[in-house]
Amino acid sequence: MNSDTKRAKWKLNRNIIDGLIFFIILGLLWEYAVKLFGIKSYLLPPLSDIFAAMWTARVQLVEHSLVTLEEVIFGFGTATIAGVAMAVVIYFVPLAKRTIYPLMIALQSIPKIGLAPVIVIWFGYGLSSKVIMAFLFAFFPIIIAVMGGLSGTPQHLEEHFRALKASAWDTFWYLRVPSVLPSFVDGCKVAMPLAVIGAIVGEFVGSNEGLGNLILMATGSSQTALTFGALFAVTILSLSLFYIIELAGKLVWWRAH
Repeated sequence: MNSDTKRAKWKLNRNIIDGLIFFIILGLLWEYAVKLFGIKSYLLPPLSDIFAAMWTARVQLVEHSLVTLEEVIFGFGTATIAGVAMAVVIYFVPLAKRTIYPLMIALQSIPKIGLAPVIVIWFGYGLSSKVIMAFLFAFFPIIIAVMGGLSGTPQHLEEHFRALKASAWDTFWYLRVPSVLPSFVDGCKVAMPLAVIGAIVGEFVGSNEGLGNLILMATGSSQTALTFGALFAVTILSLSLFYIIELAGKLVWWRAH
């Protein structure tokens, strides 16, 4: 094992250890601050009660998490494909940049929470409305990231490809695509947590399952510990998906290391 590999491994281990220590300290502060200040458990339960509620409702949490995960994966995947395609069209077609791009900005300015009831009315309480909400939250960041990556293609490399008389397709595939990958990965890391938020918002407005629905049920029955447990599950889901994107970025592009 060479020195660079050792340093990289040490850095990874140090990051994990530091993160664990930080969260353990936060957890202990939460646990003892609630007891020290006598905060009522229905307002803010101690962390031990939340973990106990999560363990008791572990089957529910897993089932609802899988529902939300399905909504997020479909919404994020659709947003990624559509966002990349739309960004390429807007970048290379001047008419699209003058017409479709302002429309995308206008749509982005509409509060998505305000759209959620309409989406549920149109598409029902099932999977479709939650997928669309996840899509709407994740779509615009992908467009912006890809367009930024395309615009950031080094000018001297473009001139080099022109000097070699490379075709438009070769220039796109061998120059622009590698150039856009770092921005694309960054855009995905922004869009993924937003897709989770979109799915949860959709579940809040109208659903029979999912973590958003579980949060509403727990809140309605004054199970504050379970409410926090469901929120923790949302956080774990979002963080897991974020780090999967980051790991994928490290595998496909050197800048992510």
